[in-house]
Amino acid sequence: MAKSKTAYVCSECGAEHNKWQGQCAECGAWNTLSEIVLESATAAPPASRRSGWAGKLETPKITALKDVRSSEEARVSTGIGEFDRVLGGGLVEGAVVLVGGDPGIGKSTLLLQAMAKMSLTLPSLYVTGEESLAQVAGRALRLGLPMDGLQALAETGIEKILDHAVAAQPKVIVADSVQTLWTDSLTAAPGSVSQVRESAARLVRYAKETGTAVFLIGHVTKEGGIAGPRVLEHMVDAVLYFEGESGSRFRVLRAFKNRFGAVNELGVFAMGEKGLKEVPNPSAIFLSGGSAQQPGSCVMVTREGTRPLLVEVQALVDSSPLSNPRRVAVGLEQNRLAMLLAVLHRHGGIVTSDQDVFVNVVGGIRVQETAADLPVLLAVLSSLRDKPLPEKTIAFGEVGLSGEIRPIPNGEERLREAATHGFKRAIVAKGNAPKSGAFKAMEVIGVERLSDALEAASE
Repeated sequence: MAKSKTAYVCSECGAEHNKWQGQCAECGAWNTLSEIVLESATAAPPASRRSGWAGKLETPKITALKDVRSSEEARVSTGIGEFDRVLGGGLVEGAVVLVGGDPGIGKSTLLLQAMAKMSLTLPSLYVTGEESLAQVAGRALRLGLPMDGLQALAETGIEKILDHAVAAQPKVIVADSVQTLWTDSLTAAPGSVSQVRESAARLVRYAKETGTAVFLIGHVTKEGGIAGPRVLEHMVDAVLYFEGESGSRFRVLRAFKNRFGAVNELGVFAMGEKGLKEVPNPSAIFLSGGSAQQPGSCVMVTREGTRPLLVEVQALVDSSPLSNPRRVAVGLEQNRLAMLLAVLHRHGGIVTSDQDVFVNVVGGIRVQETAADLPVLLAVLSSLRDKPLPEKTIAFGEVGLSGEIRPIPNGEERLREAATHGFKRAIVAKGNAPKSGAFKAMEVIGVERLSDALEAASE
């Protein structure tokens, strides 16, 4: 049997080499070459025909786009509402979903819970490469999950996994984890860039040809990205990250890529003795449990995907003994905090150049939109003056470099969410202020300049 043709590709510049070498001749980077398969062995038929998962292959042809009849993707519920929300309303047939997160965050627990529920109506296969079947069954037993219809396989060889899948014909497969998979067509060690890429490509091809939905569980690097080649995220249909603070029982599942739903959609879970449970009202857990408003605190309404969320922004301003005061932001972009403090000095007359400023978003959530600009500055001002904002007050708005307050998208929906949770006062951009009488139970103050917002917060 002829040997497969391989090459070595640089992960930095993409240059191709005939043999491995320590340094890339094109870009000069060291230890960046990884093996890839250029052509399968000539004596072996294509993988789809060898395993029998595909029918007769059709020759593609050019078609006018106006003649293509689009149809709504049929979705299957995972049995977990928050998981369905992040996926875009449910699992699509033939979709490949990559789920990443820190060790111990709950990736395997979430997928095992979802698979156990889906196995009641769909044939499901849980493939584990990190644990024994006894460990998987023990976790399912502790969580009280139904195991009658769930099949499990302890295997890491991708060829053997696909052969078992052909025989069992499941409609949903979980591979835990993609970094443990390997193919005998490559000589590289399991977990290497080439092994991860080739193994994932085989699973993606199988999913598309058979209509089987596939979940890939992936480890993350110390920088927070999925371990392995970046192309892995391009190959799959959806990339979900499981986030959470180490000392918190709450977990956040966020969609960073989704071909079948909204990006940045958020699902919130609470980790307990019986596994992960949905949090139906996540705004409640992100607000402080204190009964009275505290100095340095401001509530804002952020928007994650299609969901508005109320979160509390806290600030601590204290005199600094350092010649270069600290600027620390948790849950926010640190460079933007420095910029906002400069705007506060230039257009608000508030000096913080001799103060340490610490800003935190309660609950471990990360706010990535500019709607947090105004709440951050109001929280800083409240801490600096040691005076709380008026009770039941929320704020949101983008702050420009010239001191203007810019409106943000979906302002009315955010105000409606705040009114639902009992807030009576809102400081927003004038462009987000609704017509008079639209919110009878809430006083909405529209401001155009930062100075106007600071004045409204001091009333």
